[in-house]
Amino acid sequence: MQESNVKTAQINPPFAKKARISSNKDLVKTFALPIVILILFSLNSIFTDNFLAAATIWNILLHVSTTALVAIGMTLVIATGGIDLSVGAVMAIGAVVSTFLLDYNIFVIIIGTILICACIGLFNGAIISYLGVQPIVVTLAIMIAGRGIAQVMTDGYLVTFSNPAFEWIGKGKILSIPVPVILMFLVAIAAFIIIRYMTFGRYIEAIGDNEKAAALAGVNVKKVKMIVYIAAAALAALAGMIETARLAAADATRIGELIEMDAIAAVVVGGTLMTGGKPFIWGTVFGAILMGIITATFNMNNIPYSYSLVIKAVIIVGAIYLQRENK
Repeated sequence: MQESNVKTAQINPPFAKKARISSNKDLVKTFALPIVILILFSLNSIFTDNFLAAATIWNILLHVSTTALVAIGMTLVIATGGIDLSVGAVMAIGAVVSTFLLDYNIFVIIIGTILICACIGLFNGAIISYLGVQPIVVTLAIMIAGRGIAQVMTDGYLVTFSNPAFEWIGKGKILSIPVPVILMFLVAIAAFIIIRYMTFGRYIEAIGDNEKAAALAGVNVKKVKMIVYIAAAALAALAGMIETARLAAADATRIGELIEMDAIAAVVVGGTLMTGGKPFIWGTVFGAILMGIITATFNMNNIPYSYSLVIKAVIIVGAIYLQRENK
């Protein structure tokens, strides 16, 4: 009996130590992003003029909103172990399609554009789910073709317009809060509720953790994958409309350009594993906000934008390292 107690005393400390290390890593993963954002806010409040002004904060969130919307859709895709490089092209198509529907009321514009772009997500999801083609291959092809389609639709020209009702979703405010910011948080809340409290959210996580095990457990893997790609395309379409409405112009060449990279960065920094698994919606939103704060910091202090790219890259590498340690 004494010998058994000695063995237990010898074995337990290493396990207890590992448990403490794991707990510390979880704390770092949970609070690292808010702490970094808080530090940036503190430094900017000291060194950047008017950074804490309400207009500056709303402006940062306004510019972040489209990236965050795309990133939320990307979070769902990545959580299933996939990737969607076509979201920027879908944004451009959504921007152009919305200008073709300007003769109708705003509800037809929004719903029509989202439905058309959702078909692109349906195509992505079907090819990936039913034909087994790698997500990066399918979405890369659509990324190239989609941008070309958007340019063909406009003959390569900038499409300008004047439609106050439609422009409201990009320029309007409710109680001094920009409409795009409100839409960003509404979508984030909806996505969080789905992930946290609905069966579909558990299906997404299960597929990302182990697709074969999820299928054996009765999850309709193909259907879930199709839905997340449709959602990603729909949110990209919404982001494209917001950007178009804000500029009162649709530029098929520039709208959504490289936004897929910013979205992936926000997802990674937000804590969602690139290998799939649990999606962190609010982590993604705060990841997008962090990137926006970095950009604003450099712009407001007249520091070349290229330096901000380096800082973002370092943060992304650090986030990936933390993910690797927690895996």
